[in-house]
Amino acid sequence: MIEGIRLFNEQDLELKKEMYSRDSAKKVRFHSNFDLYTSKTADWRDTLQLTFLDSDPDPSQMPPVCRKSTMEYFKHMKRLGEALFELLSEALGLQPDHLNSIGCSKGCSIVTHYYPPCPQPELTLGVRKHADAGILTVLLQNHMSGLQVLHDSQWFDVHPTRGGLIINVGDLLQVLSNNKFKSVKHRVISSHVGPRISVACFFSGHASLLDKPFGPIKKLISEANPPRYEEFLLKEYFAKFFASSIDTKPPIDYYKL
Repeated sequence: MIEGIRLFNEQDLELKKEMYSRDSAKKVRFHSNFDLYTSKTADWRDTLQLTFLDSDPDPSQMPPVCRKSTMEYFKHMKRLGEALFELLSEALGLQPDHLNSIGCSKGCSIVTHYYPPCPQPELTLGVRKHADAGILTVLLQNHMSGLQVLHDSQWFDVHPTRGGLIINVGDLLQVLSNNKFKSVKHRVISSHVGPRISVACFFSGHASLLDKPFGPIKKLISEANPPRYEEFLLKEYFAKFFASSIDTKPPIDYYKL
């Protein structure tokens, strides 16, 4: 998967231009900084984004140079996502199929980032500080360091482990779990060396969830543990996220009780 993304980004510019778009409705698009026109600064990276909230990917839509590896990786991520949501359901004291049954593993986006060497890394970041807006993120990265997590007001490096995956709790899982699971702030720093390549699989729920009320799981609420968030529509939540800069107020803050 990593090699496929490297080949895509290092191919002829004219071939990459064919995939370029800032239209968020397109399922497969190549771009840089989704919040380019709402942010005060730009991050140092290019992005190939593959969004499949309502169906499996169509191979013909994929860039030929990474088509086979991406389709294979997508199959593995679907199975891994289902297994992770079973474990998370059990950790919450629920039936193993609970999170899968409400569509948590059904829709996902694969967002690949290519961070070329930066001539002045002190002037920018690869990705600014943020928490993932979705439910769960599975991150694959190459051998290049750069990812950092915020803990006790300090930044800590997350060094790559060969064959390892990083699992991030997203803001929506924090809502579903009524704050039992917490999302984590993280960023990517720039470097003179590169490229750094990462592949993030974002589980954000099936498209059918967009128009349904979303909030803490009812079985997790009691007098001793009242809801920490009001219910909201996912389509409104994501509209807030995409209408603002990545490092501004997170959408879940609008719904805190």
